[in-house]
Formats: sequence, C-alpha cells, structure tokens
Amino acid sequence: MKKDTHPDYHFITVQLTDGSSFQTRSTWGKEGDTLALDIDPSSHPAWTGGNQRLLDQGGQVARFNKRFGGLTLKKG
Repeated sequence: MKKDTHPDYHFITVQLTDGSSFQTRSTWGKEGDTLALDIDPSSHPAWTGGNQRLLDQGGQVARFNKRFGGLTLKKG
C-alpha cells in the first residue's frame, strides 16, 4: 500500500450554536481545532419544525383565478 494516501484523521471539538460541544474524529483542520457550527440540529428548521417560510397556497390560487378565471375552453 502507498504511504501518505489517506488524509490525517484526528480529534477536533465541534461547538454547537447553543454553546454545547463534543469531540469527534475528522479530517477537518488540525488536531485540537474547534469547529463552530452556524446551523445544527438544535437550531435548523428541518429538525425543530419551526420558522419555515411557506408560500400561501390560498394566495397563489386566488391570484391565478384573478388573472385567468375568465378564460374558458369552449367545445364547438
């Protein structure tokens, strides 16, 4: 096997947005570095289920009907 083909795999500290942290092994950074996350499971809407911006479907339909409601398909 060739030498030095694999990246350096070492311990880093991951700091979550709520201030808590844990140690894990990674190829990111150097031994002992701290990775500060901007988004994590404690703050991301995909995990928390809140603060998602959804389009108002009723508003979209109402706007469509306002623009195209008078059109009809006449069968002759």
